[in-house]
Amino acid sequence: MSAPSQSGGAPITDERQLVAYFEDACKPPSRWRLGTEHEKFVFDRDTLRPLPFDGDQSISTFLHKLQRFGWQPMVEDGRVVALEMGQCHITLEPGGQLELAGAPLHTIHETCDEIHIHLRQVKEVAAEMNVGLIGLGFQPKWPREDCPWMPKARYDIMKAYMPKVGTLGIDMMLRTSTVQVNLDYGSEADMIKKFRVGLALQPIATALFANSPFKEGKPNGFVSYRSHIWTDTDPDRCGMLDWVFEEDMGFERYKEFALDVPMYFVYRDGRYIDASGQSFRDFLAGKLPALPGERPTMGDWDDHLTTIFPEVRLKRFMEMRGADGGPWRRLCALPALWAGLCYDSVALDEAWNLVSDFTREERNHLRDQAPMYGLKTPFRGGTLGDIARETIRIAQGGLRRRAQLDSTDRDESMFLDQLAEIAETGVTPAEQLLTLYHGRWNESVDPVFEEFAY
Repeated sequence: MSAPSQSGGAPITDERQLVAYFEDACKPPSRWRLGTEHEKFVFDRDTLRPLPFDGDQSISTFLHKLQRFGWQPMVEDGRVVALEMGQCHITLEPGGQLELAGAPLHTIHETCDEIHIHLRQVKEVAAEMNVGLIGLGFQPKWPREDCPWMPKARYDIMKAYMPKVGTLGIDMMLRTSTVQVNLDYGSEADMIKKFRVGLALQPIATALFANSPFKEGKPNGFVSYRSHIWTDTDPDRCGMLDWVFEEDMGFERYKEFALDVPMYFVYRDGRYIDASGQSFRDFLAGKLPALPGERPTMGDWDDHLTTIFPEVRLKRFMEMRGADGGPWRRLCALPALWAGLCYDSVALDEAWNLVSDFTREERNHLRDQAPMYGLKTPFRGGTLGDIARETIRIAQGGLRRRAQLDSTDRDESMFLDQLAEIAETGVTPAEQLLTLYHGRWNESVDPVFEEFAY
């Protein structure tokens, strides 16, 4: 989730400012960048339990030790709850999942360098503390009551609100982990095409990165339980946004959607004010019950947009949100996939041609079934795996045409090799874990903490 809120910005006096927020973020292709965010679970190597926030062996101590590398603390209510360095942030998910929100970078090579530096730092601290870090889509062993809550006020507000709108929102907060990539857009038309391609192909990412088959020590019936959780978290702010494929899609339409999403909070003078379930439209009119008579700033609008969780999210960039967390070797693959599809005009056209005739029912069928069946999801007489192989072929071509080379003259398409293998075999990472569970692991999930830790 986001770093601590920073209130302020220009007062909102006209709804046109909310549309301009998106319009002003349009950039020419020469300025397009990639920002990669990835989360991981932190656990005690002796007990396998997630770390509490406080104590000698804790998230708080972990954040303190990371500051030796130049990270600067970000404080809420006297506690360090995040770190920053330049355009990078290390933040905490509600259950203590550690996230690197990376800088906007030009190439996948730079992204991979950033990931490797980060993992080297966290592994050094982890070794000193006898803790481990693991990338999975869902906490494989511990129930909700054994997961700690991080001391962040926005999470307290969400914790109270989630059970009012869905049954799995608390699990989303405490027990999921993801990797996502942030992309730029060049114009409203470019945003629309990327949004549509991203929504239609998000089930492909879900299947290729499916890595959450366990819950509380046993198989849960899904290959991506993390993805399934989002189907019963909050229908007001999650989902496939079918209207994105309608003729009036654009910045104005997304603004109207965002205004209709109930609020969580307002951030003022260093504290979060509970506005859960209240209307941003009322806020614009000075009628917000949480702050009667007060009107929002652009900082409030920015905060509100961070509380919306569709499969593709629009802010001043676009977030592709369909993938489970995974091992470091796969973290570079997600930005490579979406850069290959979206940052080359030929590839973007090919991707749109691939999905343009998908019906609403088909898109939602893939969204609902991919978390359970992965690449074996039936589709048009074949499987989702058939679409995945074509998707990867398109992305490989896009990356080759981008022609961003490393010091040994290799282009970015090499980062898709692992995904190409998964698509070719049709076996998701989750299914590989299940094979180990039913075989060498003797129906125990405990070995995953050793064999798949960073």
